[in-house]
Amino acid sequence: MYQEKSEQISEVISTYFEGLFTGNVEKLRESFHPDTILYGDINGNEYQKPLEEYLQGVQNRKSPAELGEANRMETVSLEILGNTAMAKLHVPMLGFNYYDFLSLAIVEGKWKIVNKVFTHVE
Repeated sequence: MYQEKSEQISEVISTYFEGLFTGNVEKLRESFHPDTILYGDINGNEYQKPLEEYLQGVQNRKSPAELGEANRMETVSLEILGNTAMAKLHVPMLGFNYYDFLSLAIVEGKWKIVNKVFTHVE
């Protein structure tokens, strides 16, 4: 059961990475629960947005792929307990060194990102 959950979560994370890297908001929308709020800090500035506002920002910027960046996104760790999980991701892109902490849960039979907290570190 753990292996099956791990594979399903890895698929969600892979879709998330693809959406981030290519700027594909439909891939990102597929990964998140629609009520997700994103929290973080960028260069010490507080960041808080609902999912749709975040997706508009992604849609209105050049993607890492368009800018010719290498895709170096990776899963650092994954912990699964029951129908919830926590993933720590390293997401270097657009000149930032992001770390994402994603909370995932099974919603209506599918794994979804239900919360994203992130930071940029030097």
